[in-house]
Amino acid sequence: MDPGMNHLLKWGIENSSADPPLSDAPPPRPIDPAILQAIFGGPSDADLMKQSMAAILSPDITLENKLTAFDNFEQLIESIDNANNLEPLGLWTPLVELMKNEEGQLRRMAAWCVGTAVQNNEKAQERALVMGAIPALVKMTVEEADENIRRKALYALSSEMRNYQPATDEAVKALPEKLRTGRPTDAADMEAVDQLIASLRERK
Repeated sequence: MDPGMNHLLKWGIENSSADPPLSDAPPPRPIDPAILQAIFGGPSDADLMKQSMAAILSPDITLENKLTAFDNFEQLIESIDNANNLEPLGLWTPLVELMKNEEGQLRRMAAWCVGTAVQNNEKAQERALVMGAIPALVKMTVEEADENIRRKALYALSSEMRNYQPATDEAVKALPEKLRTGRPTDAADMEAVDQLIASLRERK
C-alpha cells in the first residue's frame, strides 16, 4: 500500500469510533498536511520556492507582485529544510545576485532572505559563504543610503557570522580598512560579533 494511503487509513481508524466521545477524551489528532498533499496533489514547498523566484526574476511581473513573491519566498525558507533546499534547487545564485539589483526594494528582500536562510543553520551559512554573499552584504552595509536596506544587510551578516568561523573570517577580510582591528574575531564570541556589526551599523 502507498505510504500516504497507509497513514490516511491509520488516521481514520484512530479518529473514528462508534461510541460517543467521552468528555475527557483527547481531541482528534489532526492529519499531517504533507500526507494530504502527497495523496491529493498540489505544489510542494520546493515548487512554490521555484515559482516565487521565477516571478521575482520575470521582466513581466510588476514590482509590487515581485515583492509579494519575495515575501512568500522568505516565509517558505523559514523552514530549515526549505532553506537547505536552496542549493539543490539552484536558488542561491539568483538570490545572491538580487542583492546587487538596481531596485533597492529587491536588494532589501534578498538580504532579508539570506538572513532568514542562514540563521542557526550551518549548512546554509556554508552555502552563503561559497556563493559570495558575504562581500555583497558588507558592501550593502557600507554603501547603501537607505537605512531599511542596511538593516536587512546587517541582520543577514550577523546571522551568517554567528558560530561559523569561516564566515566571520571572510567578513573581517571584506571590511573597509578603517574598520579592521588587526585582531581575529571569534565567531563564538557573541560580544565580539556584536561589536563588529555595531561598527558597521554606525558607519554612515
